[in-house]
Amino acid sequence: PTSSVALAVNTVCREKNKVYLNSGAATTDLTGAQCSPNTVHWTYDTYMLAKSTGGAMVKSGGDSWFFVTADYVFGQQLQRDTARFVQEAGGKVLGSRTYPFPDTTDFSSLLLQAQSSGAKVLGLCNSGTDTVNCIKQAHEFGLTKSMKIAAMLMYDGNVRSVGLEDSQGLVMTESFYWDLNDRTRMFWERIRQKSSTQPPNMIQAGCYAATLHYLKTAASLGPAATKADGRGAVAHMKSMPTDDDCFGAGRIREDGRK
Repeated sequence: PTSSVALAVNTVCREKNKVYLNSGAATTDLTGAQCSPNTVHWTYDTYMLAKSTGGAMVKSGGDSWFFVTADYVFGQQLQRDTARFVQEAGGKVLGSRTYPFPDTTDFSSLLLQAQSSGAKVLGLCNSGTDTVNCIKQAHEFGLTKSMKIAAMLMYDGNVRSVGLEDSQGLVMTESFYWDLNDRTRMFWERIRQKSSTQPPNMIQAGCYAATLHYLKTAASLGPAATKADGRGAVAHMKSMPTDDDCFGAGRIREDGRK
C-alpha cells in the first residue's frame, strides 16, 4: 500500500505488459508523471484527500494549519497537495515538521510545536498506527482544546482504535463507508456471513471493486486475450462503465484514475 512500492510495481507492470490494479497507494504520480497504460488507480489519491478534507476545513473556519508529516513519498505529496488547497482557499500554513517513517512512535515534540504555532488545524499527513498514535497523544497534551485535527488519510477502523471520546471533532474523508446506502450494507452483510468481525475499509472495498471490474473484462474479452495483453485489458476496462455495490456507477478515466 505504500506509494514508493506502488511506483516500482507500476514500472515493472508496464515493462512486462501486465495489469496493475492499485487500491491503497495514494501518490498522484500513478496518473500523472508516471502514468501508465497498464495501471488503474482505484479508491483514493493524495489529490482527492487533500481537496476534500483540506477544502472542507478551511470553509468551516480552519484557515491556519500546521502539518505533521511522515517523511516518505506519500506523506510529502499529501502535505504538498493539502497546503496548496488550503492556500488557494485563502488559508495559511504556519509550519510543518517531518518525522522518520516507520520508526517513530513518540510524537510529543512535534505535537507541542504544532500547539505553540497558534494554528487552528493540525494536519496529519500519515496513516495507520502513526495517525492513531498522533490523535491519542494530541488528546493527552490537551492540543484539541485549541486545534482541530484533520486526519488526511484515516479509516473508520482507525476510529475504533482511537475510541469515540478521542475521535470527537475529527475530520476525515473516505470514499467507501459500509453504512452509506442499501448497496454498501448488502456488501457488508455478505462479508459478515463469511468471516469478518469488522466492516471492510475503503482499501478493501477498492480491491473488491477493481477485481470485479477486471473479471467483467476477462469475461468480455476471454481469459486468454486478457492475460496476453495487459494494455489491451486495461483499455477494455476503461471502455466499460464501472458498477459495484461499494462505489456504485462510475468510470475509469483515460489516465487510469477511477
